[in-house]
Amino acid sequence: MAAVTTSREILGAAKRIVIKIGSALLVDRNTGELREDWLLGLASDVAEAKAGGVDVILVSSGSIALGRNVLGLPKGDLALEQSQAAAAVGQIRLARAYENVLSPLGITTAQVLVTLEDSNDRRRYLNSRATLAQLLSLGAVPIVNENDTVATDEIRFGDNDRLAAQVAVTTGADALVLLSDVDGFYSANPGIDPSAKRFDVIDAITPAIEAMAGDPTSGLSKGGMKTKVLAAKTATGSGCAMVISEGSILRPIQALLQGANCTWFTAQDDPQTARKRWITAMKPQGKITVDAGAANALRGGKSLLPAGVADVQGTFGRGEPVEIVGPNGPIGCGLVRYTSAEAQQIKGLASHQFAEVLGYSGRAALIHRDDMVV
Repeated sequence: MAAVTTSREILGAAKRIVIKIGSALLVDRNTGELREDWLLGLASDVAEAKAGGVDVILVSSGSIALGRNVLGLPKGDLALEQSQAAAAVGQIRLARAYENVLSPLGITTAQVLVTLEDSNDRRRYLNSRATLAQLLSLGAVPIVNENDTVATDEIRFGDNDRLAAQVAVTTGADALVLLSDVDGFYSANPGIDPSAKRFDVIDAITPAIEAMAGDPTSGLSKGGMKTKVLAAKTATGSGCAMVISEGSILRPIQALLQGANCTWFTAQDDPQTARKRWITAMKPQGKITVDAGAANALRGGKSLLPAGVADVQGTFGRGEPVEIVGPNGPIGCGLVRYTSAEAQQIKGLASHQFAEVLGYSGRAALIHRDDMVV
């Protein structure tokens, strides 16, 4: 399958895409300054996608690369505290840079900083998912980056390839675009082996494919082909196709659609099916019994509101799986947005009553329809 056909088919059908931008693309490695012309080109691509009704999320490196230049830190590896200081300075400049190029195009930007803990902890995962979903529903473009100012080794993703894959999974994206300094996945390092072959499409990540992955080659990027393959495994297993493409040209997404060299890793399922399979495989930690009205609403594709809950059994935390039971038996399962104690307090109540019993207003749904299998 030709790369141009694949790119047009997948990106043309996508309703939500995640674009990962590496430091080497965003920051000039010689001067340490932002590549403003390149960023303006990317902004045009984002605006074009949004005009076509596509949700766009950017996962952007660059805060440390920008901050270290301002602080006069040396090239090469930095100590943890130096990296965190550089990130603190660079994050402001990075967010401002995206706002400066997207705001004139009528696009609102939002900065979202995360750590590995935010995806490993179910409560934080649901909070991140809900926040990103709300931003997208309001038409904003989230700019996601690892929170390098607080992240230590044990709570780090370590590279933005895998962070981007996790964001794609969290938000149910259809396609993940890794803009890199290479134009795809090769059988060997093309800079060393002139006989190296680039793959247009990879339908299955086999041990042989994994063995072909190399090490980082860029002076600014921490990611290498190994991290990109790991990202592909995460994304494709959750229903999100992923592409590796060379992104240094001024309109990288437009170039993809026009047939630029790239490698597509095809999705194994659609995002919704993959997510529901994942939820179904979990062991329920409790049981939510609903009334007949709520049962009918759930079968009609609605979220579960506390007003329709008749009983709560078991002990569970936010983000944990629970069984949903109606008057005539099991209905399905889902990830709950309240603890068992909180669910007991608000069962049968309307959302405007939550603050009175919980001390805060909370979310309207006990289990959102996107986190439910009926």
